[in-house]
Amino acid sequence: MARNTVVAIMYDFDKTLTTQDMQEYTFIPKLGMSNSEFWLRAATLAKKERMDNILAYMKLMLDESRAKNQPIHRIDLVKLGRDLQFFPGVRTWFEDINRKGGEMGITLEHYIISSGLKEVIEGSLIGKEFKEIYASEYLYENNVASWPKLAVNYTAKTQFLFRINKGVLDVYEDKELNAFTPESNRPIPFRNMIYIGDGLTDVPCMKLVKANGGKSIAVHKKDDLQVCKKLMKDNRIDFFTEANYLKDGQLFSLVTTILTKMKADDELAMMHGNMLRQANEEETEKESTNLTKGHQD
Repeated sequence: MARNTVVAIMYDFDKTLTTQDMQEYTFIPKLGMSNSEFWLRAATLAKKERMDNILAYMKLMLDESRAKNQPIHRIDLVKLGRDLQFFPGVRTWFEDINRKGGEMGITLEHYIISSGLKEVIEGSLIGKEFKEIYASEYLYENNVASWPKLAVNYTAKTQFLFRINKGVLDVYEDKELNAFTPESNRPIPFRNMIYIGDGLTDVPCMKLVKANGGKSIAVHKKDDLQVCKKLMKDNRIDFFTEANYLKDGQLFSLVTTILTKMKADDELAMMHGNMLRQANEEETEKESTNLTKGHQD
């Protein structure tokens, strides 16, 4: 019985699956700030303190919440996920593309790699669609957010590609992640990876996947192609298309075509491996026979 090919699809979240940054739907307005004011203050803090931008926005969220006497509880962030607005077709995408993959003999695994907040993503209407959600997250003391437990900046995103590649999914497990693993023992080779993101913050992941045989896709809002065109021109992505996840959209057709090629490449790689093993076994058997004959002589 033929085995299923396993393909991982990794997604950025904000402005890739949702129409804007997750904090902008309800959290920032609840603080009495405009979106532009919040992000400007976060950027100013990062520059002043020579601070990571992700840590800066997470600290600003904590500081402003405390100042407004609105401490951040995990359950509150999870509930914010219900307010997220997605691009067309996102909510049915996973069922549709999983079914298509199954018809092709492909098992799809979906992952989030985002600088946004894990708690919000978990609470969203698509939170249960992912095998793992790699995103920034708070540490909670007495049920109140007190410190960033994980901050996923733009270059740090790439470590999660290797976790998926090697099957070392727990973020605390570094020793096994950094240990040498032969390519043949890695559950999901890079050639079986698709990365979908929206912009410059996804470039490290896009470039890494592309350079190692996978496919990177940049998505954009309707008629807003400037960033995608630049990424394509600079050879940082393989494809770009509108963030329309409906079955009759270009993205669905594109991913289906990519999956078809990945399935064929995987079958060829398996055939090559089998023939190589057969050749090695025959050579070993020949050497053993010659050695035995030499002893008899």
